[in-house]
Amino acid sequence: MTAIPLVLVHGHPFDHTMWRPQIEAFSASRRVLAPDLRGYGASPGEPPVERFEDFARDVEALLDEQDVPACVLAGLSMGGQIVMDCYRLFPERIRGLVLADTFPAAETPEGVTVRHAMADRLLREGMAGYADEVLEKMVAPYAPDEVKAHVHGMMTATRPEAAAAALRARAARSDHRELLPRVTVPALVVVGADDTYTPVADARAMHAALPDSRLCVVEGAAHLPNLERPAEFNTALGEFLAKADARS
Repeated sequence: MTAIPLVLVHGHPFDHTMWRPQIEAFSASRRVLAPDLRGYGASPGEPPVERFEDFARDVEALLDEQDVPACVLAGLSMGGQIVMDCYRLFPERIRGLVLADTFPAAETPEGVTVRHAMADRLLREGMAGYADEVLEKMVAPYAPDEVKAHVHGMMTATRPEAAAAALRARAARSDHRELLPRVTVPALVVVGADDTYTPVADARAMHAALPDSRLCVVEGAAHLPNLERPAEFNTALGEFLAKADARS
């Protein structure tokens, strides 16, 4: 049985090192791709993201460049929304979806205003103040210090121009709630039990909408369970990958 490649799509405002525990756990058994999204990490920021689907098209281009005809696609938070957009645009290349700490709805009018205001703030002030404010929502206040340091470092290393462009694109993203019932591949929905950005109720709603899905609620974690509780996250992901391999 051939192991399907795994593609990991990070959230905002992070980079591919967000997935370090998963890269280390699964690279020995399958091909793992964990790119830096446009403008994040070591990736070029030009041309800047203008539409949210630019991220999905970049993932598609990566699959072409790396000669990956099909994959399991995993994303967390904004990365999960990108993964849903990928399924909307090229479902034939996806053998499984992992949707972690994310939600499918389009932005509300209030949310659009908030995201544009935050984009303006990041351009004006930089990332440091924002990172300080949200750190203990991204990860739980009780998370290990080394996890907090890693997450804070990713946020402060992100270029404000890239973060602002992504926020504006995300404010205009598609609504994927009608897409979920049409998904024909297995899905894994994961959420931290203490996530306040995308609460467990949002995960349960996605799980209910997907025809073939498993829900995993990770205790002792907030918005980044893959970093806060990597053993639990990797167990769920490993079981899901085995299912996707068998089905393919």
